Amino acid sequence: MVFYFKARPEVGDYTIFMGLDKFENEELIKYGFPEDVWFHVDKMSSAHVYLRLNKGQTIDDMNEGLLEDCAQLVKANSIQGNFYLHYAFCNKVNNVEVVYTPWYNLRKTPSMDVGQVGFHNSKMVHTVKVEKRSNEIINRLNKTKVERKPDLKAEREGVNVAERAERKLHLRDKKRREELERLEKEKQAEMRSYKGLMVSDKMTSNKQIASASKSFQELEDDFM
Repeated sequence: MVFYFKARPEVGDYTIFMGLDKFENEELIKYGFPEDVWFHVDKMSSAHVYLRLNKGQTIDDMNEGLLEDCAQLVKANSIQGNFYLHYAFCNKVNNVEVVYTPWYNLRKTPSMDVGQVGFHNSKMVHTVKVEKRSNEIINRLNKTKVERKPDLKAEREGVNVAERAERKLHLRDKKRREELERLEKEKQAEMRSYKGLMVSDKMTSNKQIASASKSFQELEDDFM
């Protein structure tokens, strides 16, 4: 089961989502999108919350309101590490650090437990402090909550097919542009060559040829 939420309307049409448990988290880690941003409470057990940005956007395009929605949702679904207390108590803990990073920066190795992740590049991991729970934000997000059982693998494969088709089209257009550029260069070179032949200083008129040529009689007299 995956839970989907809508971010505040004023920031745009963005979807925030998280898995029911560590097994859904594992699927989300495996079949994420390049536009996904991953959120987790630092040093505490919490849900893996994701934000799906628009295609072409990066983590730097997130504004403060969008970041706050995601951070609050993570905090509201956290469990204090080592004690495993119910989140209804633990989300009252103030001043928690939330870490977030692009999905593609998540690192998964065979030795890791289900739902556990690391990072490829620690410099790509950001933090934001959540001082306290905002019931206003959580209540607003919960009103948009939708539960689904998506086929995450099929969704990811569908994106892969679309991306391959787009790359193929882009490559075809690139080759076409290169061929047109080649033909244009050849045309320009041919025109420059033709113009060079037509320069007046390099041209000889029929009159000049006639005046410069000797008659047969003149050639015979020269020979004698």
